[in-house]
Order: sequence, then C-alpha cells, then structure tokens
Amino acid sequence: MTIFGYPVESLYLIMLVISGLLTVLYIFFGDIAEGIGGVFSFLNPALILAFITIFSASGYVLEFITSFSSVTIIFISILISFILDALLNVFVLIPMSSAEQSLSYTEESLKGRVGKIIIPVPKNGFGEIVIESKSGRISKTAASYENQIIEEGQQVLVIEVENGVLYVVAYENDLDYKYSG
Repeated sequence: MTIFGYPVESLYLIMLVISGLLTVLYIFFGDIAEGIGGVFSFLNPALILAFITIFSASGYVLEFITSFSSVTIIFISILISFILDALLNVFVLIPMSSAEQSLSYTEESLKGRVGKIIIPVPKNGFGEIVIESKSGRISKTAASYENQIIEEGQQVLVIEVENGVLYVVAYENDLDYKYSG
C-alpha cells in the first residue's frame, strides 16, 4: 500500500525517526512544553509522543512480519499504542507526578514546624536548624525571631520564613506527661 506516493513502511519509519527525535528534544526541553501544556492539561506531550512512537514502531514491524492488509495493521497498531500508552500513564506517569509533589516542600510549608538547632544561633546572627520530615531531613539557616541566643540541641518552632531564613523561637513541648488513669 502507498500513501502520498510513498510505501507505508517508509512512512512508519519516518514517523518513528521524527517521534524519536521529538522525544529526545522533550527530554531536554520538557519544562517548556509542560508550561505550554498548562493551557491544554489533557494533552500530555509524553503520552502523545509515546503513542506516535509505539504506533509507528508496531506498524513498521507488523508490515514486515505479517501478511495482514495495511488497513488491518493500522488498526492493530492503534490498539497496541492505546493499550501501552494507557499502561504508561497509569503505572508510570501518574505515580511519578504524585511522588514528585509529596517529596517537595515550600518554605511557606515550614511555618509552624518544630525542629532542632544544630548550630547555635547568636543574638543578632544566624545558626542552623534541622527539621525531620517524611522524605528526610531539611537543613536550613535559622535566626532568632526575638533576637535571643538559642543553644545547640534546643527544640524550636518556626514562626516566619524570609529570604530562605527560618525565624524561630524556643519551643517547649508541654504534652510530655504521664497518664495515670
């Protein structure tokens, strides 16, 4: 079968090469495409490129190894591409997007958290705080909110975040009591 005067095998191969090149470009410049894709959130460039790549690769291979008609091969390739694209989305892209969000934090989200001073904070200076989180430890520059000395090992409460510096106050946990029912 020929389309636009070219054998269908050649068209599959051309589509495969072009989609492969676009995929490599997407790897390098994907953030720009994600920004543009914000307008059309249902059009995920990774899924579109994967669909075209799988379609052209399966069509190219099926043209050589089967004796089906080209129309049948197109429908089979579309079906294969749709199934593999759906699996890619469900088992790779969706879990990766939610994992990325759960591991990140904003400085604003550190307000109200309790941490421990690991480098003492002098009266009008800076020290360092470590905050334990589910994804690991967060170490940030700290300053006293009330311009007081805070010793190493002291638990502190983050009151404010400004220019990457956490302003903290000494924190005492009064909930450490024993219940004698």
